[in-house]
Amino acid sequence: MPQELIIDIATAKRSTETAEIMRRYNDVFLRHDPAALDELVAQDCVIENTTPAPDGARRIGKAACVELWSAIATGPGTRFDLEETFVAGDRATIRWRFWMSDGRSLRGVNLMRVADGKIVEAMGYVKG
Repeated sequence: MPQELIIDIATAKRSTETAEIMRRYNDVFLRHDPAALDELVAQDCVIENTTPAPDGARRIGKAACVELWSAIATGPGTRFDLEETFVAGDRATIRWRFWMSDGRSLRGVNLMRVADGKIVEAMGYVKG
């Protein structure tokens, strides 16, 4: 029997808040400007990055997460195409395409979690 998900008012409010945080997060990469990351990332944030394969590197703590995302956002000659952001409560899925400076691209997703208005978890996956 399929499980039903009923979204209540509190979940809808969390979804709205999470969507705004994800909009600001995505803007970091679209605009190549990591300035907003300091406000968006929690002290206890954890990233499971897309590289190295197969499991990716794990970054723990605000400083490590901001450092990684800042480097990605400001990579010379690179760009992100945002394909879709889906939000439900405190979670978001971001589908993206990353263009490298040599013209090659990768498609992937980030599974994000927000708590208390900050990003606390990000797990990145790429098509390989």
